[in-house]
Amino acid sequence: MQEVKLRETDDFIKLGQALKKAGLEESGADAKEDIQAGLVKVNGEVDTRRGRKLVDGDIVSYNGQEFKVVK
Repeated sequence: MQEVKLRETDDFIKLGQALKKAGLEESGADAKEDIQAGLVKVNGEVDTRRGRKLVDGDIVSYNGQEFKVVK
């Protein structure tokens, strides 16, 4: 499973930013569309909030791929 690392000074990353950082979305606009369309799951549940704060241990699923947020 791929990992998305938080910066040392951060306690969270927003869902849209995490999708881009993981390389699963090209732009914030693409991420916003797919999140609002219900295509993204956080910890097994659909989340339609682009600004959802992801913390250490959260698992995101999108388009058959998964990544874990790590500190």
